[in-house]
Amino acid sequence: MTIRVAIQQPALPAYRVPVFRELSAREGIEPTLYYAEQPNLANAEPKGFNARRIRQRTVRVGGQSAILVPALWSLAGGETADVLVASWNSRSLLLMPALRRARRRGVGTVVWGHGFSKSEGTGRRGLRDRIAAAADAVLFYNHAAAAAFRERHPGHRGVFVAINSLDQTAIQTAREDWLSRPADLAAFRAEHGLDCGPVALFVSRLLEENRVDLLLHAAAKIDGLTVAVVGKGPDRERLEGIARDLGIADRVRFAGAIYGEGKIAPWFLSSSVFVYPVNIGLSVMHAMGYGLPVVTSDNIAGHNPEIEAVEPGVNGLLYADGEIDSMADAIRSITDDDARRAEMADAARRTVLERFTVPKMVDGMVGAIRFAADRSRSR
Repeated sequence: MTIRVAIQQPALPAYRVPVFRELSAREGIEPTLYYAEQPNLANAEPKGFNARRIRQRTVRVGGQSAILVPALWSLAGGETADVLVASWNSRSLLLMPALRRARRRGVGTVVWGHGFSKSEGTGRRGLRDRIAAAADAVLFYNHAAAAAFRERHPGHRGVFVAINSLDQTAIQTAREDWLSRPADLAAFRAEHGLDCGPVALFVSRLLEENRVDLLLHAAAKIDGLTVAVVGKGPDRERLEGIARDLGIADRVRFAGAIYGEGKIAPWFLSSSVFVYPVNIGLSVMHAMGYGLPVVTSDNIAGHNPEIEAVEPGVNGLLYADGEIDSMADAIRSITDDDARRAEMADAARRTVLERFTVPKMVDGMVGAIRFAADRSRSR
């Protein structure tokens, strides 16, 4: 029996396209994505799966910001779907009413999301958990958040994990292409001054909250280390000033924003270690795809769910949060030991090619969908 699935999401970023395409290829699952728009996040073209645009707007309720997604109510009605997979956002005004309506109409329900907040408080966690209790199944981005929820709610049987992953196809294609042209890669390194010793790479938006300044201060303590910073953002001018003040401006490459895997690949392949000081997310999957060990903060609660991919001492290292000397020691322990760096590089690639894959992510989604469908039929 085919299960019709309505998936409500706030947007369609490019990295989610392979996920929904894989889900659409699964036997017995007929999904339709209903996606809106988010500021500062470009929607990708839906290719290989059914999708429809919906409206979403921010409103003020009692002085607080809330989200209104009118389509949630109709999707819960049973006419278009047997299972509703809704974005698990405690600020979504119609989410709880839609879950209740779905139960009355015989529609299975799944809430999908982080399952935690970096600014977690008892009130917000309680509301989020009440939403989860109203759904047939709960779908988390990583195992740690799922385990914490199970500990709080041991009686909830519908707990699943869709381990957040990044499709590696374009990454591995670009990697193989550049490695097959060693002369071109050597010329790239020489052109950008990346051929004079170890290179620490950061790739993301240049925002003060990402604390790239900590990386620059750590680099000042490591003789011969070059820092490559790929990305744009409002913090660039401040970071350039810090590099000048530290006397390392000649060892820092501000490359700006680079688009296209073939163009960004040589930056990864010219680097020794990927350093994301705090707040790491899917960037960890990007770096590991190129075989880069990852250095980031040991403040696990301050990261996104993808921190679960980092295994200290295996494919990366954690430094003591906010401590520059600790970060410098972590970087140095990788760049000063070629054998260790090579082992970590191999482990990093295995992590994303074997464990954190789109098919395994979709396995978790399918498990939650089928569980919710069975629960709705048994009511």
